[in-house]
Amino acid sequence: MVIGRSRATPSGRSPEVVLGELLRDQQARFAEIDPGLPRAVLPPPGDVLVVGAGSGAEGEAAAVVTHHSWPAGSAPLLWSAAEVTELHPVLGHAGRAGADGVLREWRARFPGPVRAEADSAAVVTWPSRDVAAARAFLDHGLVPLAVLAVRPPGPPPAVPDPDPALTVRPAVQGDLEACVELAMHEIAYSSMVGGSVLRPDAEAVKRAALRERWTRGEPIWVAERDGLLVGLLECGLTDTSPGTWLAGLLPAGRWGYVNCASVRPGQRGHGIGHALVTTALPGLQPPGARGTYLYYNPPNPISSVFWPRHGYRPLWTLWEVRPASALR
Repeated sequence: MVIGRSRATPSGRSPEVVLGELLRDQQARFAEIDPGLPRAVLPPPGDVLVVGAGSGAEGEAAAVVTHHSWPAGSAPLLWSAAEVTELHPVLGHAGRAGADGVLREWRARFPGPVRAEADSAAVVTWPSRDVAAARAFLDHGLVPLAVLAVRPPGPPPAVPDPDPALTVRPAVQGDLEACVELAMHEIAYSSMVGGSVLRPDAEAVKRAALRERWTRGEPIWVAERDGLLVGLLECGLTDTSPGTWLAGLLPAGRWGYVNCASVRPGQRGHGIGHALVTTALPGLQPPGARGTYLYYNPPNPISSVFWPRHGYRPLWTLWEVRPASALR
């Protein structure tokens, strides 16, 4: 059960009891709205809040609030604010009314560092198909800044008119600086249409992250034309099991994932991304794998079209507002 700070509930029941009751309803709700969702689980430890009139009352809902501070030079700062308050709702069947209630209570409980920091964000991750809650998120100023999208196992899409001059191959250590350059193009673009942040040390952080990926033996694919690297696809494989950070987001099992996809400016729209995905996808869905997943930004006019064409569909939406104090 969740351990954390809490306040008395309107019904006099302990917050832990309310969370448990609402979780059972939330599990049923998730199964109704999207069969691709895993079974709903309790939120991580944090500050528990409960709103509503009492046991079984319409609109009764709960949530857990957590706070993250990312130090300078850490990889999450490439896509996250430095101070983050995150809401983990347990709405049961309360829908829009319950979401509205926990959002109002959440704002009242922002930690001091989040409230005062310009480099801050308020974040909620919620099933993409729950449009009732989405309405409440929009009403409070949250933006659907990213989605976790999934693709079931299956053959890769056909590449129309493949370019005979284009070669897709595994990256080697000598490609490091070219891969860093390609990754920086992706960060710069995403910072205009998503949650990425083009920070002064971004290049050094990305270089270190790529070196670590090579050390772990994770697949990195590059596209090359006339001796120039024009595309990059960073990938990996992971297992979802109880206790892992993905346990509440994806059904248990083996999953492939795409961490970063980038095509050099001026080369986009010529099939390079298609060629990279077509080459990488078979290795990301070994026998028994549940599928593949990735994150993309709905405001991105390229990725929001490209990934659905390749069979990916939103499972979870990451709602965010920066700075956190802009939450209504």
